[in-house]
Amino acid sequence: MSEEISLYGGPSHRRVRARDLVAAKERGERWAMLTSYDQYTAALFDRAGIPVLLVGDSASNNVFGHETSLPVTVDELIPLVRAVSGAASRAMVVADFPFGSFESGPAQALATGVRFLKEGRAHAVKLEGGARVAPQVDALTGAGIPVFAHVGFTPQHENLLSGYRVQGRGGDADRIVDDAVALAEAGAIAVVLEMVTSDVAKRITHAVPVPTIGIGAGPHTDAQVLVWQDMAGLRTGKLPRFVKQYADLDAILDDAARRFAEDVRAGSFPAEEHTFH
Repeated sequence: MSEEISLYGGPSHRRVRARDLVAAKERGERWAMLTSYDQYTAALFDRAGIPVLLVGDSASNNVFGHETSLPVTVDELIPLVRAVSGAASRAMVVADFPFGSFESGPAQALATGVRFLKEGRAHAVKLEGGARVAPQVDALTGAGIPVFAHVGFTPQHENLLSGYRVQGRGGDADRIVDDAVALAEAGAIAVVLEMVTSDVAKRITHAVPVPTIGIGAGPHTDAQVLVWQDMAGLRTGKLPRFVKQYADLDAILDDAARRFAEDVRAGSFPAEEHTFH
């Protein structure tokens, strides 16, 4: 019997690879991707059967406390990638190229990709942009570095795009489809579609032979990705429309911290069972 029964049910000793993602698309099997930035969430999500973990440039917001993804650097992301790849035994770990690490051309992109694989132990990389970054994708894949492309709304270009806006409406639809096709032809093993209309996402999913991964792209993609702090309710306040929260970690941790503080104030922690003699 083949090992490739399911992205969720394969042997724990074998790493998920690009061919497994393509085989899942051919079977019509949908799968989930989550961000991860540390060893504990990486091990937990890996154990839960999440087949792909993204060490996103969203660490800029969710780890380092910046307002946007723009300030984070390769040097800051590499230790996070290394922690995730070291803790996940089966999931494919994808390192996200931050702003300023690939835009100048294929040589810069290749240098960044080599660092993520050698120093971060990543299994693949992700970069934002349409057909204009096809030469970077070609250079990376030519060097043996698997690439996830990212089209539609690209957060690194939010200033050019005038903020968070849905992409693919009106005459923009054909351009986004063409971008995705060009990146797949350049060798990308998957295409992330962010904040594009459902119709455009469906067109792209049928137009490319590699998996599409939606985030705010409707139900017709091959996979879905969310930032884990959004998914698990650690982030509070106004959330994007496409986020569904599956837990309320903010409330759970708030309660735990308050009970710990109260035990310390009351003198009930540490108790005898927590004390050495």
